[in-house]
Amino acid sequence: MNRTGIGWDSHRLVAGRRLVLGGVEVESEKGLEGHSDADVLTHAVIDALLGAAGLDDIGAHFPDTDPQYRDADSIALLEGACALVAEAGFSVVNVDATLMLEEPKVAAHRPRMRERLAGAIGVDPSAVNVKATTGEGMDAVGRGEGAAAIAVATLRAS
Repeated sequence: MNRTGIGWDSHRLVAGRRLVLGGVEVESEKGLEGHSDADVLTHAVIDALLGAAGLDDIGAHFPDTDPQYRDADSIALLEGACALVAEAGFSVVNVDATLMLEEPKVAAHRPRMRERLAGAIGVDPSAVNVKATTGEGMDAVGRGEGAAAIAVATLRAS
């Protein structure tokens, strides 16, 4: 039996924070605001995996009200979410994710993002796809105020 989940996340861009996307630090004058490292791409992947397994969402397992997750590495949170997915009797088949961000351009970083996400999930990088797009000047992403990501994950019952 296969199950599919969708994850979506967004964060505001602010000065004075590093920009982490898919577990990769990207050079930028602004980073994403959040309780953890605010890795919007990894957060969307986490929610997609948890959703496919019927395990609620990222906030239920790694709440932003808990001081232990202050500035947390989202790749470590992804590893924790994958452990929960495995405990629930599922293995990851594939993940497909799209990052929405005006600046900086991330094409050169996408292969490393795939590797980092795949390593944390425990699958071959060919089972993880990362795409990027802009907001074409529309909405908060398009105005350069923030970033968003959406992810779809397929799991197989072990």
